[in-house]
Amino acid sequence: MDYDKLAIGVSSKYKGKIQILPKVPIRSLEDFAVLYTPGVAAVSKEISKNPDLSFQYTYRWNSIAVITDGTRVLGLGNIGPEAAMPVMEGKALLFKYLGGVDAIPLPIGTKDPDKIIETVKILEPAFGGINLEDIESPKCFYILDKLREELHIPVWHDDQQGTAGATLAGLISALEIVGKSPTKIKIVFYGVGAANIATARLLKSYGIPYSNMVLIDTKGPLYRGREDEEEIKNTNPWKYELLKESNKDNVTTVEKAFEGADVLIAASKPGPHTIDPKLTSKMNKDAIVFALANPIPEIWPDEAKKAGARIVGTGRSDLPNQINNSLIFPAVFRGALDVRAKTITDDMVIAAARELSAFAREKGLSEDYIIPKMTEWEVYPRVAAAVGIKAVQQGIARVNLSYEEIYNNARQMIENARKLLASLT
Repeated sequence: MDYDKLAIGVSSKYKGKIQILPKVPIRSLEDFAVLYTPGVAAVSKEISKNPDLSFQYTYRWNSIAVITDGTRVLGLGNIGPEAAMPVMEGKALLFKYLGGVDAIPLPIGTKDPDKIIETVKILEPAFGGINLEDIESPKCFYILDKLREELHIPVWHDDQQGTAGATLAGLISALEIVGKSPTKIKIVFYGVGAANIATARLLKSYGIPYSNMVLIDTKGPLYRGREDEEEIKNTNPWKYELLKESNKDNVTTVEKAFEGADVLIAASKPGPHTIDPKLTSKMNKDAIVFALANPIPEIWPDEAKKAGARIVGTGRSDLPNQINNSLIFPAVFRGALDVRAKTITDDMVIAAARELSAFAREKGLSEDYIIPKMTEWEVYPRVAAAVGIKAVQQGIARVNLSYEEIYNNARQMIENARKLLASLT
């Protein structure tokens, strides 16, 4: 199918993918007096006494802003905020369909990280959460870390935490199939951008030490004493942390990095042939390969398997084991919003990953099924409940709900959203 032509046609026909509709019925003039003036003043007075009531009395409790500066959009690169809008609309559509979340696309006209931070801080009273999207590295790390420190609502960068969570979910299942312990494996990261730096950080929180990891950028492995070490230290402290702590053997060549590796996580440039099968052949028996570049993975699954890999995942929906952040972000926000969480912690993302893996295990793990598919919508309320209850346990939820309450609400919200979208023509 010619997806490019179809996408242009749909965008032209519908003039966008989302809209805002009232959810309160209006049947008489008196309804306006309740929904707007004079009745609305009573609601505003209550919120002025306690701003947290905005989560109870307004749509804020279920709304997030999708923020981008258009500098790194879907592999298209720096195309600007206007051109990013169709992608942000698509993201909002996924939030609604898969999580029942109302997401507002907000491409903003600045590339200055401090101005982006200030803009989001100003917008905080309007939303229950913030989803950062398609912002270039390394400033995306700076923006995320600062906003998580300063805001009292969840802030999430899907290219970081979403990809990391989905990767961890697939890895938990794959390691179970091959019978390897997470703490005893060697992982090679091919590409040291936002996705892989975030994944390395999450895997460390999960219990895999940095010393068991080797990260490879366009100049080769990160190792202590590399000639550009000082430059990395000055320009990208998140990458520099990994340079210092990873690669316990301090290997300096790509070939040596692959030797004896159990897992390859590639998030670099699209293939084909970005990764030579000769490299994956140097990995240990029962190797796990996640080649996540889109639209073409760094190495095709059949090539990786021919070179010795046992389990292969990609970012594509037409191949087995799609490692897809769309399995993560709608449910994570559903759970976080339902308990009115103040942030999203690594433990909440790990809980989401564990639940995804548990769902796949119950369905029946295999080399071609390590993670649920997006069409298995029943997994989303389960992930939402796992995330929400973790927030309650960590003391960062504004309301304390039980697992069953979070699950039932999430299921109802997602079912309602799916029915609503199914009614469209």
